[in-house]
Amino acid sequence: MIDDFKAYSNDQIEVRYSKSRCTHAAECVKGLRAVFNVRQRPWINVDNASVDEIVEVIHRCPSGALEYTIKKPK
Repeated sequence: MIDDFKAYSNDQIEVRYSKSRCTHAAECVKGLRAVFNVRQRPWINVDNASVDEIVEVIHRCPSGALEYTIKKPK
């Protein structure tokens, strides 16, 4: 399997999504539509919720299609 991660970030967090890993369980969309909204482009907007909220929803992803890195303050 080729991982095709696309990154979405701000100064606090980077979220990566792999289309090839996604099983469309929709835990992200159901869990935090303000950030994960397939009707918008980009479909992931990390500015619409706190880091803690985003991390909680990413941990629900059963396929591993979503990953994150919390950025350290400079």
